[in-house]
Amino acid sequence: MASTGINTMQALFAFSTVLHRAPSPSYSSRRLLNSIAPKLWSAVIIGDNCSEKKRTICKSHGSRRQGMAVASSSFASSNNNLGSDFVVTEQIEGKSVLLSSPSFLVESQGEEDDKEVSFLKPTTWRASIDFKWIRENKEAVAGNIRNRNSSGDVEQVVRLYEQSVSLSQEIDKLRAERNAVASAMKGKLDLARREELIEQGKQLKEQVAELEGKLAVLSERLQQEGQRIPNMTHPSVPIGSEDVASIRKEVGRQREFTFPVKDHVELGLALDLFDFEAASEVSGTKFYYLKNEAVLLELALINWTLSQLLSKGFLPLSTPDLVRSTVVEKCGFQPRGQNTQVYSVEGTDLCLAGTAEIPVGGMYMDSMLPEASLPLKLVAFSHCFRTEAGAAGAATRGLYRVHQFSKLEMFVISRPEDSDILHEELISIEEELYSSLGLHYKTLDMSSEDLGAPAYRKFDIEAWMPGLCRYGEISSASNCTDYQSRRLNIRYRPATPAVAAAQQPPKSKKVKTTLPPLQFVHTLNATACAVPRMIIAILENNQQEDGSVVIPDVLRPFMGGLGLIKPKSR
Repeated sequence: MASTGINTMQALFAFSTVLHRAPSPSYSSRRLLNSIAPKLWSAVIIGDNCSEKKRTICKSHGSRRQGMAVASSSFASSNNNLGSDFVVTEQIEGKSVLLSSPSFLVESQGEEDDKEVSFLKPTTWRASIDFKWIRENKEAVAGNIRNRNSSGDVEQVVRLYEQSVSLSQEIDKLRAERNAVASAMKGKLDLARREELIEQGKQLKEQVAELEGKLAVLSERLQQEGQRIPNMTHPSVPIGSEDVASIRKEVGRQREFTFPVKDHVELGLALDLFDFEAASEVSGTKFYYLKNEAVLLELALINWTLSQLLSKGFLPLSTPDLVRSTVVEKCGFQPRGQNTQVYSVEGTDLCLAGTAEIPVGGMYMDSMLPEASLPLKLVAFSHCFRTEAGAAGAATRGLYRVHQFSKLEMFVISRPEDSDILHEELISIEEELYSSLGLHYKTLDMSSEDLGAPAYRKFDIEAWMPGLCRYGEISSASNCTDYQSRRLNIRYRPATPAVAAAQQPPKSKKVKTTLPPLQFVHTLNATACAVPRMIIAILENNQQEDGSVVIPDVLRPFMGGLGLIKPKSR
């Protein structure tokens, strides 16, 4: 069995090396390795004594496992055909046995003869979470989690962080001892003393390797738990469910009709603007065709809104529809969670973007921006795709809740001290746009339970939709502070402060300039125009008794001067 195990290990190493050392391993290659690796592990570890369970949990029966160790130079030198790609090994009956590759981590549970080892699939990316700050503000973080009704566990995060700090300190101590032993061996020593130091160094090396293996698992668990902690909350945010959201502003009033009001579906079908039936046959429910003047209205909304934002200094973008799942996760969305709103492309690591916020944030991933470029104001046109899992009832009728739509999204990258002011600016821009269209709306300061994980504060705008006899959300504006930038790794370097002339040294002396440390930016996003709901609001509020619909004045130049959508003559 030993020979079979080594051959299997060699084969796996050769396969793993090709995949992991490639410049950019494909998703299918990584998936293939992840699918076959657990079966190879069970063959390598203890053959018939290892039963494969869900997530590959192998339990020893009667064999005493002597602790965990990281594959090190000594292991590599004694197993030249394996190398050092493999992360974790374990001593079983006196033999080094492979437990995981870079795609897996190992977690031990239980004691002595009943020790259980499970393969922990590590995260594919790491957020720069300030765990020290979380520990120092544990009570505030715990209260924030309760207020948001979140699933994060701050006690677990603090406990794992303290364990990892303690373990790191222990490893540093052992490394210092090992360095001291190495220094002691440089002098003239008798044979007995040299052998004693060699053995001591070997033991220290093994101890460090064992603790590094434990630290790798601990760090992975800490990262996974830390990513469940939501952003902190602005002190002015109402605490509770959606019902306690406060009204920030109300503009206009509900129009009084002298005739029976129709909803946008009745109006659109009568004016030959939509075709839901054909779309259902072609694509499924919650899809639609826009026809005739509705197409002109969509383009007019996009072009008019874009022209307004360009005049305010926003830079235009058109974004990809497909993004990597890691970028979706870094922006605070769960592409493969329960009841996810994200479409995933089977067999790939790609997802359909639900909002331009995701590809725009990803565009600046791993960037270091000059302070002079901030704030960076962008407006992105994109198609948005959402599963609308769990949505049902009258609220989903017609265009209100669909799987695909066009949208203009504002996205801002700023210095931390500017984000609150810019948040006010974004919501003011939205209010200005919707006032220009003649809509009656109210702006809400959303409650703590309705913020989602990324938002520090969020304003929603709801427009009156008379055909639906209720207010409907048409936009939102969120300040995500550094929640997304810590995951996307978007930073800036503050400008170097000027040195007073009296403190400047003579010109003949060279002075080493100390640059200020990098800081994470703040990110904000706000809806400028979500086309389907804007069409709903315009059709229902501007309908006439004869079934026609008046086009808002500001849109007419973008519709070739058309001011009225009339019923089609038969």
